[in-house]
Amino acid sequence: MSAQSGVTSAPRERVSFAELRSAFRFLWPYFRPYRRDLTLGYAALLIKNGAGASMPLIVKAGVDSLGSGFELSVTLKYCAWMVVAIFIKGFFQFWMRVLLVNVSRDVEYDLRNDIFGNLVRLSGDFFGRTRTGDVLARATNDLGAVRMMAGPGVMYWMETVTLAIVVLAIMFAADWRLTLAALLTAPLVSVAVGLLGSKIHTYFQAIQEKFSDISSMVQENLHGVRVVRAYVQEDAEQAHFARLNREYIVHSLKLAKVSGLFMPLLEFLIGISFLMVLAVGGWQMMRGEMTVGDYVMFNSFMGLLVWPMIAMGWVVNLTQRGMASLARIREFLDERPSIASPPHPEVPARPAGTISFRKVSYRHEHGFALRGIDLEIPAGDTIAIVGPTGSGKSTLARLIPRLIDPSEGEVLVDGVPVQRQSLEALRAGIAVVPQETFLFSSTLLENIRFGAPNASLDEARAAAAAAGLGPDLEGFPQGLDTRVGERGVTLSGGQKQRTAIARAILANPRILILDDALASVDNITEERILRELETSMRGRTTILISHRISTIRQARRIVVLRGGEIVESGSHDELLARRGYYADLFERQMIEAELESIS
Repeated sequence: MSAQSGVTSAPRERVSFAELRSAFRFLWPYFRPYRRDLTLGYAALLIKNGAGASMPLIVKAGVDSLGSGFELSVTLKYCAWMVVAIFIKGFFQFWMRVLLVNVSRDVEYDLRNDIFGNLVRLSGDFFGRTRTGDVLARATNDLGAVRMMAGPGVMYWMETVTLAIVVLAIMFAADWRLTLAALLTAPLVSVAVGLLGSKIHTYFQAIQEKFSDISSMVQENLHGVRVVRAYVQEDAEQAHFARLNREYIVHSLKLAKVSGLFMPLLEFLIGISFLMVLAVGGWQMMRGEMTVGDYVMFNSFMGLLVWPMIAMGWVVNLTQRGMASLARIREFLDERPSIASPPHPEVPARPAGTISFRKVSYRHEHGFALRGIDLEIPAGDTIAIVGPTGSGKSTLARLIPRLIDPSEGEVLVDGVPVQRQSLEALRAGIAVVPQETFLFSSTLLENIRFGAPNASLDEARAAAAAAGLGPDLEGFPQGLDTRVGERGVTLSGGQKQRTAIARAILANPRILILDDALASVDNITEERILRELETSMRGRTTILISHRISTIRQARRIVVLRGGEIVESGSHDELLARRGYYADLFERQMIEAELESIS
């Protein structure tokens, strides 16, 4: 049941310096508001590293002082200095982590808001080619990986670099030969980091892609569970999920093996460095070229370098994961809506609800959905559009609020082409009730007030009554405060459609479009709803789209679409008199109604 995503990321073997620089430029606007906390955090980092680097020097002085004999006061003095250094290091290490990790959480918060804000503004074509599971994976797992890179990753990178610079500077000043011996394995560490880091990047990106596949399949099966059961495909879907899950595990195990090799290899190379210090330092001590204090100091500094070397491996791991995820997130943030407001939108002089189609054609990948449509709808008029499936009725309706743009011609609302109007202002005056109704997993009241959140309770009740939902409210346990469940699962199809109609009425639009919005109710309920809607439609431009003649026969004008073209237009009686397609459709539906009544 999965669909192909329109946004894909090819696995990359290695992150280049140019990509790191591009990532920094991208993330800097998110860090900029928190410059104060960043500055304080990195100041705490420097003080903490300075205190840590002073500890081996204190140890050296203390050990060397023992050469002239043990004096308790001298020993206690160096012990006190060590306690002070430890306290300073721990105090500023705490604030370093609090400040810098909190900044990464703030960056995550801002980045998540931007991702969601961009997603809700994208046009429908993006969601037509992108899986929901892929969107969810990038907004959760990938965002978490970016946060780890931007927070702990950057923090430990700065910590290891500054500590290594300070420590190596002191070690070179004390004994450059012994320092070079300690650094003999450094090139091997660089090679290991480069080779294993690129593997981590590749495997992690593959894992994220598989996670997107799994998320998409779970989401689709939850929404389509009735279809799965109706066609007895539970075992087939479970087998498909097991295959995806196995592929995810295979990539995860590959990453675990590489990550598992990373740390032992670094520890092995670090052990060789200690061995070199032991051999060269011991030889120098035997020759009297180094004091015991110097040797202890060097070993203490080597102990301080152990963490930077190990942490650098972890930082590389986080960076590779974060860069892979950041590339996937940037693909979403770089997406722009194919339909947007013009730079300088025009405002209609007299917003009333007049609609004009002028030589409008719409072509999709399979051919023309509409061809050469000329249609004028006066403000406050009620017209109906009827035609067979695939005749272009819904496409015509989607052109008015500019959910899609015509391939040829232009659509005008109140005398101004919709492409030259502000999208927000245009859509604020139009309410569309589609056949496939969507309700949020909240209460009936919140769903009805979705387009008018400040409406009063009485206004919401009046809209519900106008939509024919009044009698049903009496049967709901909490009335308008009844929770409808995800996608309105606790309501019938007719109740969901009437809730959507109430939502449209409460928004008080100047143009109301009912796109087969009564398809899920019976004829008797349909007639009652239409009678109750008469007051709401009065003075408002209303477009009724339906395949049932009973829904549209009272409209002042009926437009018949067939093959994307207008083939007939007129009142119900006029169209019957012409004995054309509309008359044939009316006769067929009358026969079907009689057969239903007999059965």
